[in-house]
Amino acid sequence: MRVVVEADGGSRGNPGPAGYGAVVRDATGEVLAERCGALGVTTNNVAEYSGLIAGLRAARELGADEAEVRMDSKLVVEQMSGRWQIKHPGLRPLAEQARSLAGSFSRISYSWIPREQNKHADRLANEAMDGKLDPPAVADPSATAASSEAPPRPAEVRSWSPPSTGSPLRMVVLRHGQTPYTAEKRYSGRGDIPLSDAGHEQAARAAARARQLAPDLAAVISSPLKRCLETAAAFGEVPIQVEDDLIECDFGEWEGLTYAEVRERYAAEQDRWLASTAVAPPGGESFQQVAMRVRRAVRRLQEQHAGRQIAVVSHVTPIKLLLRDALAASDSFLYRLYLDPAGLSLVDSWPDGGVAVRVVNETAHLA
Repeated sequence: MRVVVEADGGSRGNPGPAGYGAVVRDATGEVLAERCGALGVTTNNVAEYSGLIAGLRAARELGADEAEVRMDSKLVVEQMSGRWQIKHPGLRPLAEQARSLAGSFSRISYSWIPREQNKHADRLANEAMDGKLDPPAVADPSATAASSEAPPRPAEVRSWSPPSTGSPLRMVVLRHGQTPYTAEKRYSGRGDIPLSDAGHEQAARAAARARQLAPDLAAVISSPLKRCLETAAAFGEVPIQVEDDLIECDFGEWEGLTYAEVRERYAAEQDRWLASTAVAPPGGESFQQVAMRVRRAVRRLQEQHAGRQIAVVSHVTPIKLLLRDALAASDSFLYRLYLDPAGLSLVDSWPDGGVAVRVVNETAHLA
Protein backbone atom coordinates (compact mmCIF):
# COMPACT_ATOMS: atom_id res chain seq x y z
CA MET A 1 0.00 0.00 0.00
CA ARG A 2 1.28 3.43 -0.95
CA VAL A 3 0.58 6.50 1.20
CA VAL A 4 1.47 10.17 1.32
CA VAL A 5 2.88 11.53 4.58
CA GLU A 6 2.61 15.27 5.21
CA ALA A 7 4.53 16.50 8.26
CA ASP A 8 5.38 19.77 9.95
CA GLY A 9 6.60 21.24 13.22
CA GLY A 10 7.19 24.61 14.76
CA SER A 11 8.39 26.54 17.78
CA ARG A 12 7.22 29.83 19.29
CA GLY A 13 10.60 31.47 19.74
CA ASN A 14 13.04 28.90 18.33
CA PRO A 15 13.68 27.63 20.94
CA GLY A 16 10.28 28.01 22.57
CA PRO A 17 7.02 26.11 23.11
CA ALA A 18 6.95 23.62 20.24
CA GLY A 19 4.68 21.10 18.60
CA TYR A 20 4.44 18.80 15.60
CA GLY A 21 1.74 17.56 13.23
CA ALA A 22 1.51 14.77 10.65
CA VAL A 23 -1.14 13.51 8.25
CA VAL A 24 -1.23 10.21 6.34
CA ARG A 25 -3.31 10.06 3.14
CA ASP A 26 -4.11 7.30 0.68
CA ALA A 27 -3.63 7.57 -3.09
CA THR A 28 -6.96 9.41 -3.47
CA GLY A 29 -6.05 12.03 -0.86
CA GLU A 30 -8.37 10.68 1.85
CA VAL A 31 -7.00 11.16 5.36
CA LEU A 32 -6.14 7.84 7.01
CA ALA A 33 -4.44 9.09 10.18
CA GLU A 34 -3.49 12.26 12.05
CA ARG A 35 -0.81 12.72 14.68
CA CYS A 36 0.16 15.77 16.70
CA GLY A 37 1.83 16.51 20.00
CA ALA A 38 3.42 19.15 22.21
CA LEU A 39 7.18 19.00 22.76
CA GLY A 40 7.81 21.52 25.51
CA VAL A 41 10.60 24.02 24.81
CA THR A 42 12.72 23.15 21.78
CA THR A 43 13.61 24.32 18.25
CA ASN A 44 11.80 24.39 14.90
CA ASN A 45 14.11 21.73 13.47
CA VAL A 46 13.51 19.31 16.34
CA ALA A 47 9.75 19.83 15.95
CA GLU A 48 9.92 19.21 12.19
CA TYR A 49 11.83 15.97 12.65
CA SER A 50 9.33 14.94 15.34
CA GLY A 51 6.51 15.46 12.85
CA LEU A 52 8.30 13.30 10.29
CA ILE A 53 8.85 10.52 12.84
CA ALA A 54 5.21 10.58 13.92
CA GLY A 55 4.03 10.47 10.31
CA LEU A 56 6.28 7.56 9.36
CA ARG A 57 5.26 5.64 12.45
CA ALA A 58 1.56 6.17 11.66
CA ALA A 59 2.09 5.03 8.07
CA ARG A 60 3.71 1.79 9.24
CA GLU A 61 0.90 1.18 11.73
CA LEU A 62 -1.52 1.39 8.80
CA GLY A 63 0.44 -1.26 6.94
CA ALA A 64 1.91 0.98 4.23
CA ASP A 65 4.97 -0.32 2.39
CA GLU A 66 5.54 2.72 0.16
CA ALA A 67 5.54 6.34 1.30
CA GLU A 68 5.92 9.74 -0.32
CA VAL A 69 6.92 12.29 2.33
CA ARG A 70 6.00 15.93 1.73
CA MET A 71 7.30 18.69 4.00
CA ASP A 72 7.84 22.43 3.83
CA SER A 73 11.12 22.02 5.74
CA LYS A 74 13.91 22.22 3.18
CA LEU A 75 16.40 21.18 5.86
CA VAL A 76 14.66 17.92 6.77
CA VAL A 77 13.90 17.00 3.16
CA GLU A 78 17.50 17.57 2.02
CA GLN A 79 19.03 15.81 5.04
CA MET A 80 16.75 12.78 4.77
CA SER A 81 17.45 12.62 1.02
CA GLY A 82 21.18 12.50 1.81
CA ARG A 83 22.06 15.70 -0.01
CA TRP A 84 22.84 17.77 3.09
CA GLN A 85 24.96 16.81 6.06
CA ILE A 86 23.51 16.88 9.57
CA LYS A 87 25.83 19.27 11.33
CA HIS A 88 23.83 19.90 14.51
CA PRO A 89 24.53 17.06 16.98
CA GLY A 90 21.11 17.52 18.59
CA LEU A 91 19.36 16.50 15.35
CA ARG A 92 21.38 13.36 14.66
CA PRO A 93 19.44 11.04 17.03
CA LEU A 94 16.15 12.22 15.51
CA ALA A 95 17.44 11.76 11.97
CA GLU A 96 18.65 8.27 12.86
CA GLN A 97 15.24 7.42 14.30
CA ALA A 98 13.57 8.68 11.10
CA ARG A 99 15.97 6.67 8.92
CA SER A 100 15.28 3.54 10.93
CA LEU A 101 11.54 3.96 10.32
CA ALA A 102 12.14 4.80 6.66
CA GLY A 103 14.11 1.58 6.26
CA SER A 104 10.99 -0.45 6.96
CA PHE A 105 9.38 0.78 3.71
CA SER A 106 10.13 -0.89 0.39
CA ARG A 107 10.14 2.54 -1.25
CA ILE A 108 10.22 6.05 0.21
CA SER A 109 10.74 9.51 -1.29
CA TYR A 110 11.00 13.04 0.09
CA SER A 111 9.82 16.24 -1.57
CA TRP A 112 9.64 19.87 -0.51
CA ILE A 113 6.28 21.63 -0.81
CA PRO A 114 5.29 25.26 -0.08
CA ARG A 115 3.74 25.86 3.34
CA GLU A 116 0.47 26.67 1.58
CA GLN A 117 0.27 23.02 0.48
CA ASN A 118 1.03 21.72 3.95
CA LYS A 119 -1.85 23.40 5.77
CA HIS A 120 -3.27 20.30 7.46
CA ALA A 121 -0.04 19.26 9.19
CA ASP A 122 0.76 22.90 9.96
CA ARG A 123 -2.64 23.33 11.64
CA LEU A 124 -2.08 20.27 13.82
CA ALA A 125 1.36 21.52 14.86
CA ASN A 126 -0.06 24.94 15.75
CA GLU A 127 -2.85 23.40 17.81
CA ALA A 128 -0.19 21.60 19.83
CA MET A 129 1.86 24.79 20.22
CA ASP A 130 -1.21 26.78 21.26
CA GLY A 131 -1.65 24.68 24.38
CA LYS A 132 -4.45 22.35 23.31
CA LEU A 133 -2.17 19.61 24.62
CA ASP A 134 -0.32 19.67 27.91
CA PRO A 135 3.36 19.88 26.94
CA PRO A 136 5.91 17.79 28.80
CA ALA A 137 9.02 19.49 30.10
CA VAL A 138 11.37 18.51 27.25
CA ALA A 139 14.66 20.35 27.01
CA ASP A 140 16.18 21.49 23.73
CA PRO A 141 18.52 18.67 22.64
CA SER A 142 21.12 21.30 21.72
CA ALA A 143 21.59 21.92 25.43
CA THR A 144 22.57 18.26 25.95
CA ALA A 145 24.52 17.63 22.77
CA ALA A 146 27.19 15.68 24.62
CA SER A 147 24.64 13.12 25.81
CA SER A 148 24.51 9.77 24.00
CA GLU A 149 20.78 9.42 24.64
CA ALA A 150 18.18 10.42 22.07
CA PRO A 151 15.59 13.02 23.04
CA PRO A 152 12.43 11.58 24.61
CA ARG A 153 9.80 10.33 22.16
CA PRO A 154 7.26 13.09 21.46
CA ALA A 155 3.95 12.74 23.22
CA GLU A 156 1.06 11.91 20.89
CA VAL A 157 -2.49 13.17 21.26
CA ARG A 158 -4.35 11.30 23.95
CA SER A 159 -7.90 11.67 25.19
CA TRP A 160 -7.98 10.37 28.74
CA SER A 161 -11.50 11.64 29.49
CA PRO A 162 -14.42 12.85 27.40
CA PRO A 163 -15.01 16.58 26.89
CA SER A 164 -17.37 18.15 29.40
CA THR A 165 -19.56 19.88 26.80
CA GLY A 166 -21.35 18.87 23.60
CA SER A 167 -23.08 15.68 22.58
CA PRO A 168 -21.01 12.71 21.41
CA LEU A 169 -21.80 10.24 18.69
CA ARG A 170 -22.93 7.20 20.66
CA MET A 171 -22.32 3.88 18.92
CA VAL A 172 -23.84 0.71 20.34
CA VAL A 173 -21.64 -1.81 18.56
CA LEU A 174 -23.22 -5.23 18.19
CA ARG A 175 -21.88 -8.50 16.84
CA HIS A 176 -24.54 -10.39 14.86
CA GLY A 177 -26.35 -13.30 16.45
CA GLN A 178 -25.38 -16.94 16.19
CA THR A 179 -25.23 -18.77 12.83
CA PRO A 180 -24.62 -22.46 12.06
CA TYR A 181 -20.95 -21.58 11.39
CA THR A 182 -20.69 -19.72 14.70
CA ALA A 183 -21.95 -22.75 16.63
CA GLU A 184 -19.43 -24.99 14.85
CA LYS A 185 -16.58 -22.47 15.29
CA ARG A 186 -15.86 -22.22 11.57
CA TYR A 187 -14.13 -19.34 9.80
CA SER A 188 -17.04 -17.23 8.63
CA GLY A 189 -16.03 -14.31 6.42
CA ARG A 190 -17.80 -13.39 3.19
CA GLY A 191 -20.02 -16.47 3.16
CA ASP A 192 -23.59 -15.17 3.40
CA ILE A 193 -24.78 -17.39 6.23
CA PRO A 194 -28.15 -16.50 7.86
CA LEU A 195 -28.90 -16.54 11.56
CA SER A 196 -29.92 -19.73 13.29
CA ASP A 197 -33.09 -19.85 15.41
CA ALA A 198 -30.91 -19.20 18.46
CA GLY A 199 -29.35 -16.26 16.61
CA HIS A 200 -32.74 -14.63 15.99
CA GLU A 201 -33.53 -14.90 19.71
CA GLN A 202 -30.15 -13.38 20.60
CA ALA A 203 -30.73 -10.53 18.13
CA ALA A 204 -34.09 -9.67 19.74
CA ARG A 205 -32.55 -9.57 23.21
CA ALA A 206 -29.57 -7.54 22.03
CA ALA A 207 -31.81 -4.99 20.30
CA ALA A 208 -33.83 -4.53 23.49
CA ARG A 209 -30.64 -3.96 25.51
CA ALA A 210 -29.27 -1.57 22.90
CA ARG A 211 -32.39 0.58 23.23
CA GLN A 212 -31.71 0.87 26.95
CA LEU A 213 -28.17 2.12 26.26
CA ALA A 214 -29.30 4.40 23.43
CA PRO A 215 -33.03 5.21 23.75
CA ASP A 216 -32.97 7.73 20.89
CA LEU A 217 -31.54 5.57 18.12
CA ALA A 218 -31.42 7.44 14.82
CA ALA A 219 -30.31 4.51 12.66
CA VAL A 220 -28.95 0.97 12.62
CA ILE A 221 -25.78 0.68 10.57
CA SER A 222 -25.26 -2.83 9.20
CA SER A 223 -22.81 -4.94 7.27
CA PRO A 224 -24.38 -6.08 3.98
CA LEU A 225 -24.34 -9.78 4.94
CA LYS A 226 -27.55 -11.62 5.93
CA ARG A 227 -26.52 -12.44 9.47
CA CYS A 228 -26.06 -8.74 10.23
CA LEU A 229 -29.12 -7.53 8.30
CA GLU A 230 -31.28 -10.07 10.12
CA THR A 231 -29.83 -8.88 13.43
CA ALA A 232 -30.46 -5.25 12.45
CA ALA A 233 -34.08 -6.10 11.58
CA ALA A 234 -34.68 -6.92 15.25
CA PHE A 235 -34.60 -3.16 15.94
CA GLY A 236 -38.01 -2.83 14.29
CA GLU A 237 -38.86 0.60 12.88
CA VAL A 238 -35.39 2.11 13.22
CA PRO A 239 -34.00 2.85 9.71
CA ILE A 240 -31.27 0.46 8.52
CA GLN A 241 -28.25 1.90 6.68
CA VAL A 242 -25.98 -0.62 4.91
CA GLU A 243 -22.26 0.10 5.26
CA ASP A 244 -20.18 -2.12 2.95
CA ASP A 245 -16.92 -1.31 4.75
CA LEU A 246 -18.21 -3.09 7.87
CA ILE A 247 -18.29 -6.50 6.14
CA GLU A 248 -16.29 -9.31 7.76
CA CYS A 249 -12.69 -10.10 6.83
CA ASP A 250 -12.30 -12.20 3.67
CA PHE A 251 -10.77 -15.46 4.93
CA GLY A 252 -10.13 -16.74 1.39
CA GLU A 253 -9.40 -20.45 1.24
CA TRP A 254 -10.15 -20.84 4.94
CA GLU A 255 -13.82 -19.91 4.58
CA GLY A 256 -16.05 -22.51 6.22
CA LEU A 257 -13.18 -24.46 7.76
CA THR A 258 -12.65 -25.02 11.48
CA TYR A 259 -9.48 -23.87 13.23
CA ALA A 260 -8.32 -27.49 13.41
CA GLU A 261 -8.90 -28.01 9.67
CA VAL A 262 -6.94 -24.89 8.82
CA ARG A 263 -4.18 -25.99 11.18
CA GLU A 264 -3.96 -29.34 9.44
CA ARG A 265 -3.90 -27.95 5.89
CA TYR A 266 -2.31 -24.50 6.25
CA ALA A 267 -0.08 -24.65 9.34
CA ALA A 268 2.71 -22.43 7.97
CA GLU A 269 0.30 -19.90 6.48
CA GLN A 270 -1.69 -19.76 9.71
CA ASP A 271 1.46 -19.16 11.77
CA ARG A 272 2.40 -16.22 9.56
CA TRP A 273 -1.14 -14.86 9.77
CA LEU A 274 -1.16 -15.06 13.56
CA ALA A 275 2.25 -13.37 13.73
CA SER A 276 1.38 -10.27 11.69
CA THR A 277 -1.71 -8.22 10.91
CA ALA A 278 -0.16 -7.48 7.50
CA VAL A 279 -0.48 -11.13 6.40
CA ALA A 280 -3.67 -12.37 4.72
CA PRO A 281 -5.03 -15.93 4.54
CA PRO A 282 -4.46 -17.49 1.10
CA GLY A 283 -6.76 -15.64 -1.30
CA GLY A 284 -8.09 -13.45 1.51
CA GLU A 285 -7.66 -10.14 3.29
CA SER A 286 -5.25 -9.02 6.02
CA PHE A 287 -6.37 -7.39 9.25
CA GLN A 288 -4.54 -4.24 8.18
CA GLN A 289 -6.66 -4.09 5.03
CA VAL A 290 -9.80 -4.54 7.11
CA ALA A 291 -8.62 -1.79 9.47
CA MET A 292 -8.35 0.66 6.57
CA ARG A 293 -11.97 0.24 5.56
CA VAL A 294 -13.26 0.15 9.14
CA ARG A 295 -11.60 3.52 9.75
CA ARG A 296 -13.22 4.86 6.59
CA ALA A 297 -16.60 3.67 7.82
CA VAL A 298 -16.15 5.18 11.28
CA ARG A 299 -15.15 8.53 9.80
CA ARG A 300 -18.25 8.54 7.60
CA LEU A 301 -20.47 7.69 10.57
CA GLN A 302 -18.90 10.45 12.64
CA GLU A 303 -19.65 12.93 9.87
CA GLN A 304 -23.17 11.70 9.06
CA HIS A 305 -24.40 11.10 12.61
CA ALA A 306 -22.47 13.57 14.78
CA GLY A 307 -24.19 14.01 18.14
CA ARG A 308 -26.66 11.17 17.50
CA GLN A 309 -27.18 7.65 18.82
CA ILE A 310 -26.75 4.74 16.41
CA ALA A 311 -26.41 0.98 16.54
CA VAL A 312 -23.63 -0.65 14.50
CA VAL A 313 -24.13 -4.32 13.57
CA SER A 314 -21.01 -6.02 12.27
CA HIS A 315 -18.64 -8.97 12.69
CA VAL A 316 -15.81 -10.06 14.96
CA THR A 317 -12.90 -8.61 12.96
CA PRO A 318 -14.31 -5.14 12.19
CA ILE A 319 -15.57 -4.73 15.76
CA LYS A 320 -12.23 -5.78 17.27
CA LEU A 321 -10.44 -3.28 15.03
CA LEU A 322 -12.90 -0.52 15.89
CA LEU A 323 -12.40 -1.15 19.61
CA ARG A 324 -8.62 -1.43 19.23
CA ASP A 325 -8.50 2.03 17.64
CA ALA A 326 -10.92 3.50 20.20
CA LEU A 327 -8.75 2.20 23.05
CA ALA A 328 -5.46 3.15 21.31
CA ALA A 329 -4.39 -0.46 21.89
CA SER A 330 -1.72 -2.53 20.15
CA ASP A 331 -2.32 -5.37 17.69
CA SER A 332 -2.06 -7.93 20.50
CA PHE A 333 -5.47 -6.66 21.64
CA LEU A 334 -7.01 -8.34 18.58
CA TYR A 335 -5.92 -11.79 19.73
CA ARG A 336 -6.89 -11.35 23.39
CA LEU A 337 -10.41 -9.96 23.04
CA TYR A 338 -13.29 -12.41 22.74
CA LEU A 339 -16.59 -11.23 21.26
CA ASP A 340 -19.72 -13.30 21.82
CA PRO A 341 -22.52 -13.56 19.27
CA ALA A 342 -24.91 -10.67 20.02
CA GLY A 343 -22.45 -9.16 22.50
CA LEU A 344 -22.67 -5.37 22.90
CA SER A 345 -19.99 -2.69 23.18
CA LEU A 346 -20.54 1.04 23.69
CA VAL A 347 -18.32 3.81 22.28
CA ASP A 348 -18.84 7.57 22.56
CA SER A 349 -16.82 9.92 20.34
CA TRP A 350 -16.64 13.69 20.08
CA PRO A 351 -15.78 15.89 17.06
CA ASP A 352 -12.51 17.01 18.68
CA GLY A 353 -11.23 13.42 18.78
CA GLY A 354 -12.25 12.55 22.36
CA VAL A 355 -13.26 8.92 22.81
CA ALA A 356 -14.82 7.03 25.73
CA VAL A 357 -15.23 3.25 25.59
CA ARG A 358 -17.94 2.51 28.16
CA VAL A 359 -18.78 -1.16 27.54
CA VAL A 360 -16.97 -4.07 25.86
CA ASN A 361 -18.79 -7.32 24.94
CA GLU A 362 -21.68 -7.07 27.38
CA THR A 363 -23.72 -10.31 27.36
CA ALA A 364 -25.98 -10.12 30.44
CA HIS A 365 -29.00 -9.67 28.15
CA LEU A 366 -28.39 -13.19 26.78
CA ALA A 367 -28.53 -14.96 30.13
